[in-house]
Amino acid sequence: MKVTEKDVLYVADLANLELTAEERGTLQKDLNSILDYVDALNELDTSNVEPLAEVASKFAGQQKQGSERFVYAMRADEARPGLSHEQAMQNAPETDGTFFKVPKVIER
Repeated sequence: MKVTEKDVLYVADLANLELTAEERGTLQKDLNSILDYVDALNELDTSNVEPLAEVASKFAGQQKQGSERFVYAMRADEARPGLSHEQAMQNAPETDGTFFKVPKVIER
């Protein structure tokens, strides 16, 4: 299956992107190249490859089991006070006194 210009236009519309004709052509070529590479990967014989759910255990604490492998990355789960409403509003570039005011980003 090849990506068509119609597919590129559809994806660009979903992402709310305005692409030039040159950008559409480049994107179509790049997406087709990615799909060709995936097709090549799908042809590999992986019947003797052990399934892998994550890679961290390959690099940190291989001799440890379970959650002990990730002790190096853990911190205590402690409740900490957050910002008060007043402090948060002080950091806002624009506010109505209660809420942050932000520009509209979705036009549809």
